[in-house]
Amino acid sequence: MNKLKQNPKSLLKEVSSDLSTGKEFSFWKHLNKLEKIAPHFSEKVNGVIEENVTVKGRLFLGKGSIIKSGTYIEGNVFIDKNCEIGPFAFIKKQALIGNGSKIGRADISNSIFLEKAYAKHFSYVGDSILGKNTNLGAGTKLANYRFDEATISSKISGKKIDSGRKKLGCVLGNNSKTGINVSINCGVQIGKNCLISPGAYVKNNLSNRQKFP
Repeated sequence: MNKLKQNPKSLLKEVSSDLSTGKEFSFWKHLNKLEKIAPHFSEKVNGVIEENVTVKGRLFLGKGSIIKSGTYIEGNVFIDKNCEIGPFAFIKKQALIGNGSKIGRADISNSIFLEKAYAKHFSYVGDSILGKNTNLGAGTKLANYRFDEATISSKISGKKIDSGRKKLGCVLGNNSKTGINVSINCGVQIGKNCLISPGAYVKNNLSNRQKFP
């Protein structure tokens, strides 16, 4: 694998480009790539790691970023500049976290956060992508696994496309937000500038600027 393909910032740019269109797409291709490049992340700490933080894996921490006490990282993670992680965040497998993002007491697995993506309060984010300026209300859960253990499909232009993955969450478009205790089903694609009301269960894709329900 060449240096370009190993560059996590290049992957962030690719994801950002796809999300900027507001169109449905095969978002899992970026998660597949994340899984390939994560074992090659640079190990460097330019920010602050407080006491009582556990790191088991490769960690890159950008300038101005902080990992707060009680956080547990079990995997390979790239955290860009000016991010706040924790206290008591749990990040496993791998993650790619863009500038200015905030992850609080949340459970994150194999996911990508673009610039200023927030998951601050008791959320679960598995095998998902959060776009720029997104926010998950407290208790938001992004499902990533089927009861029947089948591979997960996602709709693109009305057609179901099999991702080939047994674990796949959702993609949340730029500037979209969820209220408290929202649940989003496997493979769902949320467009840009969407607002999802507290307690909602989202089973199908949402188009740009949609309010649900």
